[in-house]
Amino acid sequence: MTLWTPGGDHPVGPPSDEPAPGFSPDEESQLQAMQAEMEQVRQQLLAAPASVVIANHAMGIYELAAIHLTAERPQLAEAVLAIDALTALVEGLVGRLGEAEATLREALAQLRAAYLEARDRPAADADPSPT
Repeated sequence: MTLWTPGGDHPVGPPSDEPAPGFSPDEESQLQAMQAEMEQVRQQLLAAPASVVIANHAMGIYELAAIHLTAERPQLAEAVLAIDALTALVEGLVGRLGEAEATLREALAQLRAAYLEARDRPAADADPSPT
């Protein structure tokens, strides 16, 4: 497997003993350390249930929506996109999100209420809202 970067494709996977082309010994050492860290993270992700990882990402989407809703001038269009994304996850994976499902449902309800509150503030406080 490779990872595309603007500098070209780079092999991805467990660290190898083969030196990377064009790197100084110090850069090679840094690259090997980064590859070892990436492998460790990969192993941690493999050990975690997918429902836990997905719930963690869903909470990141919740936080994104909340940031847009609580900004000095709420960015409603951006918040709606994040709320819609969270809705797709929570409602699309009913019964599959494990222990976090109830928390995610409550978080989604809170965002929807916060959106309505932000939308109904005087126009000077918010950006134009999608309908």
